[in-house]
Amino acid sequence: MPKDLISKDGLERNQIPIYAAALVLGTAIGLVSPATGSTLEAAIYPVLGVLLYVTFLQVPFSELRGAAASGRFLAAMLMLNFLLVPAVVFLLSRFVASESAVLLGVLLVLLTPCIDYVFVFSELGGSDARKILAATPVLMLAQIITLPGYLWLFMEAEVLAVFSAGPFVEAFLLLIVLPLGLAVGTQYLKARDSTVSSGASRWDSAMGYLPVPFLALTLLAVVASQVPKLEGAFGHILGVVPIYVAFLVVMALLGRATAVLFSLDVRTSRALIFTGATRNSLVVLPLALALPDAYALTPAIVVTQTLVELVGMLVYIRLVPAWVMPATASRAG
Repeated sequence: MPKDLISKDGLERNQIPIYAAALVLGTAIGLVSPATGSTLEAAIYPVLGVLLYVTFLQVPFSELRGAAASGRFLAAMLMLNFLLVPAVVFLLSRFVASESAVLLGVLLVLLTPCIDYVFVFSELGGSDARKILAATPVLMLAQIITLPGYLWLFMEAEVLAVFSAGPFVEAFLLLIVLPLGLAVGTQYLKARDSTVSSGASRWDSAMGYLPVPFLALTLLAVVASQVPKLEGAFGHILGVVPIYVAFLVVMALLGRATAVLFSLDVRTSRALIFTGATRNSLVVLPLALALPDAYALTPAIVVTQTLVELVGMLVYIRLVPAWVMPATASRAG
C-alpha cells in the first residue's frame, strides 16, 4: 500500500476511490456470501456511530457560535428541507404511489436530510461545511418531528399501522446525542492545561484518520447486508432510480434559488445546495429494517438511493463550485 495513502491527507485525497472500492467489495460479499452480509447488518449502527463521533470531533465547537449565527442560513436550510423538499418528494413519489413498500422507502429517505457524509462532499465541493455541522442537531430534531406528519399526509392512515417513531428516536440518541456528547467532552479535555489534555490531544489527532475509513466501512456494511435481499426486486429498484436522479437535479436548482433568495455568500450557498440534495439514508435504514415483513422491499429502496446519491455527489462536487462562483454570488454573509 502506498505510504501516502495511509496518511490523513492521502486518505482525504483518495476518498472517492476508497468509497467506490467499499461499494464494490460490499456488493461482492453480498453476492458471494449472503450469510456474511447478514452478519454485517448488525455492524451498521456501531460503525455509523463511530463515523459520526470522529466527524463531530473535527468541529471546532468553541467557534460554532459564529458558524451558527447566520440566521439566514438556518432559515434557508429549514425552508429548503422541510417545505420545498416535501413538495418535490410528493410529486415524484406519485409515480410509485401504488406500491406501498416502494412508496414508504422513497418517502423515508427523501424526506430526511443527511447528517453524515454531507460534510465530506460539501467540503469537497468548496462549501462552508461548518455551518452544516453546526446545524446537524437542528436537522435531526426537525426530521424526527416532521417525518411522521409527512408520512401520514402522503400515505394517510396506512402508514400508522407500520410506522413507529421509536427506532427514529433511538437513532437520534445513539447516532447524534451520544457521538456529539463524546466529541464535545473530548474537546473539553483537550482544552484543559493538564496531562489529561495531552492525552486528549493525541486521541483527537489519531481520530482524525478515521472519517474516511469508517465511512467506507459503513457503505460496505450497508451494501453487503442489503444486496442479498435484492433478488426478485430489480424491477422495483430500476423504477425508483429515475426518481432519485430527478430529485438530485431539481434540488440543485431549488438549492441555488433558495440561496439567492436569502442572499447567502458563495460557500454558504454551496453548503445549502448540498444539504438540500443529500439524504439521510444510512440513518433511516435501521428504521426501514424494523418494518414488518410486508415491507421487506423498503430497505432495498432506501439503499438504492444511497448508491444513486453517491454517483450524483461525484457530479455535484464538480458542478457546484463551477456553478456557484464568487462573481455570481451575493456579497452578504
